[in-house]
Order: sequence, then structure tokens, then C-alpha cells
Amino acid sequence: MSNSFGSLFRITTFGESHGAGIGVIIDGCPAGVPVEAAHIQAALDRRRPGQSDLTTPRKEADTVQIQSGLFEGFSTGTPISLFIPNADQRSDDYSHIAHAYRPSHADYTYDAKYGRRDHRGGGRSSARETAARVAAGAVAAQLLAHFGVEVVAYVSAVGEVEVPLEYQDLDLSLIDTNPVRCPHPDTATRMEARIREAQATHDTVGGVITGVARHVPAGLGEPVFDKLPAVLGHALLSINAVKGFEFGSGFAGTRLPGSVHNDEFYTDEAGAVRTRTNHSGGSQGGISNGQDIYFRVAFKPVATLLQPQQTINDQGEAITLVGRGRHDPCVLPRAVPIVEAMTQLVLADLLLRARANRL
Repeated sequence: MSNSFGSLFRITTFGESHGAGIGVIIDGCPAGVPVEAAHIQAALDRRRPGQSDLTTPRKEADTVQIQSGLFEGFSTGTPISLFIPNADQRSDDYSHIAHAYRPSHADYTYDAKYGRRDHRGGGRSSARETAARVAAGAVAAQLLAHFGVEVVAYVSAVGEVEVPLEYQDLDLSLIDTNPVRCPHPDTATRMEARIREAQATHDTVGGVITGVARHVPAGLGEPVFDKLPAVLGHALLSINAVKGFEFGSGFAGTRLPGSVHNDEFYTDEAGAVRTRTNHSGGSQGGISNGQDIYFRVAFKPVATLLQPQQTINDQGEAITLVGRGRHDPCVLPRAVPIVEAMTQLVLADLLLRARANRL
């Protein structure tokens, strides 16, 4: 079963959208890592529903309960257990889909795989599960901070509205200064208008999140199957609604000749090995080279629409379905901390694996 992720720094998430709560077990976090509960809570607050009128109005405080693995502000080396109660379930909002297959949801595929499903908010397939990942990512972030590694992500496109600059030319300290989490103020204003347009017409809109990891040491990533981009792609494509992932220059790099795309090495004034360009995205041969790691993640429009759609029920009968309940018109703003968390989990795991590979 694929409820666990990671090798040495390993997490297992549990719980459903309308159960008692959701949580995560972190196994393999070394002893002695300073872990602040406030840091975990701050990460969850950035993901929680109801934080602005651009998101679902479901009211969840997402207050984390630390049940084991931490003592006097430090990890003990034993499993860390984090639990987040569900407080605002409205299961009746989903009674009309108990036997319906919602377009672009996991209703049919869960029935096909398991022969049964929890229709209340999608059960295990709900994006609410990602709160557990964010909590675990906040622990991983505090391990990475010990090594000076920083991970940030931001909304770089909503529908056709796109940031006109690369991440190097943006002030990333502005990410949380607007509800869209875009560090380019003019574009953020247009993104907000685009989301409100979708909201007003009972429609939804997708977009792109750009992620950046800085000060990552050279040597992270495993040859062949567990290359850094491969593991990162696995992690990010496991997030609800993600439909695409590109690393470094990505698809745009295919339009460059090799003489332009190649990243030439040099030694800087401090004697460190650097590259003059970074089309590789901080990785060669699947192993980090010390440059910035950067990538883009594509999110589809939210599948639940508050307008009529044609579908079938579990008896194969054609029906008309109108969504009910509380849903995001655009998942991008709340997905930023999820992208950061999965990146932090990957890097924490690869860091521990790299340290185990040599004396």
C-alpha cells in the first residue's frame, strides 16, 4: 500500500477527510534535531482552509497535536507522531454523490480498485490528506535548516495569467504578502481577478507553482532509479490535482542547442565548483551539483463544479450532477506549502542517504 513515502526519512500518513482527523508518523528523523511546534503550526496555517475568500470556507483550525518523538524541543530519534483533528465535517453535503461518479474525481477508480469507497469528501482521496504531509514537511524543514537548505515555492501562473520573470529576478520575500502567494504584485492582482471570475461563474481554474531549493549541497540523489529529479517528480506528482512536472529548463530547454544548454563549470573566488548557467536545475546524473534546484508543477482546475455536469451513477445510468458543499475555485494558493513540504521531505531523505554513502 502506498501510504508511506521516503527511505531513511520516512513518513506514513493516515485518516480521511470526514473521519476523526488525519495524521502522520515520521520514522527516521535523527535525534537532536530542534523542532518547534510553532513552526509546524505556521506551515499548517498556510495550507488550512478558510484563510481568505479565495479558498473553501470550510473552517478548520488544523491545530497539530504532537503525540510522540519530541522532548524538550528536540527529536528523540523515535517515531514522531502528529495528529490533526477534523472539526468542521459536513458529511451530508456529499449524500447526493453516494452512488454518483463525479467527473474527474476518484469515485469510479476507487470503486474499480476496492469495490467500495468513502463518498464523504472523497475519503482518503481528499486533498485534506495533504495537511499531514505539510506537518511532516515542517519537521523535515527544520532538519534541512541545520544544513542551511531553504525551500520556497510560489504561484507562477493562474490560467493564462503568468509571472513574466524567472525566479532569480523576483523578490521571493513577497510571496505571502497577497492571498494568491505570487511574489510579482501586478501579476498577483490579475491572478486574484482571474480566480474571482471563475468563482463568480461557479467554475474553477488551474495553474502552475514554481519551486526553488537553495544551498543544497552537492551529492544528493542516487544513481539510476532514485535520481534527485525522479524522486522529486514522484513526490510532487503524488499531490492531488497535479498533472505535470518539469525540472530545470524543462520543455523549454528542448528548443536550445546543446552549445547553449550545457552548463559550463568554473571555480569561484572561494574555490567552490560552480556552473555559469543552470539549465540543469542543480542536478547532473541525477545528483545535486550545489546550484539552485528549481522546477515547475502544473495543477489542473478543481474538479468539483457548482454547475450541472453529465455523468453516470454506479449502476451505469446517465445522470445530471451539480456539486454541493465547500470547495476552492483555485487550489494554487493553498498548494504552495504542500509543494514546499514534499520538496523538503525529498531533500531530507536524500541528505540522510548521502551521508550514509561515504565516510
